[in-house]
Amino acid sequence: MNVLLINGSPHGKDGCTQTALDVVAETLNSENIDTKMVHVGHRDIRGCIGCYKCQEMGHCVFDDLVNETAPLFEQADGLVIGSPVYFASANGTLTNFLDRLFFSTPFSKRMKVGASVVSARRAGTTATFDQLNKYFTISEMPIASSRYWNMVHGSSREDVLKDEEGVQCMRILGRNMAFLLRAIAAERSRGGLPIAEEITYTNFIR
Repeated sequence: MNVLLINGSPHGKDGCTQTALDVVAETLNSENIDTKMVHVGHRDIRGCIGCYKCQEMGHCVFDDLVNETAPLFEQADGLVIGSPVYFASANGTLTNFLDRLFFSTPFSKRMKVGASVVSARRAGTTATFDQLNKYFTISEMPIASSRYWNMVHGSSREDVLKDEEGVQCMRILGRNMAFLLRAIAAERSRGGLPIAEEITYTNFIR
């Protein structure tokens, strides 16, 4: 089994978000779950324009990191999204990426395990955490949790490592995610996934 981790921070490998994701990845690896990291925050990624060309082409009309990442997402059993907090929200580059990744990919995301990790100096973490989890809940992806919200605090890698509760949450998240991945795989092999229904589209115009 394998998990794809998305780092939405422009600070890359030395940043706070990466530090938190590293702890999650190391824990998953210790549970014999393979991991792969994709760095998004430093890239120039435009948002979705609602052209619906992806429904014809099977991929986004803008051929960039979104289309490069799509096969990794399809093959992954789980997805961890990490973001810094900007104005009590996720990084805009990351949300551009996620909007297009989730909307343009035709494959089913049902029962892939999702988790969000958020990093901030001080505040805005719970709003960002809630924002990122919505990508999972709209896709029938079970969400792995920790013993507290998946957040770390600090302005540097060193600060984050001093946030002992935050680092502990990342370890617990990794173990809980590994357990959930194995449980879903076992049930899939034994009896299959829950029955899927065709989407019923409605609106509230009378």
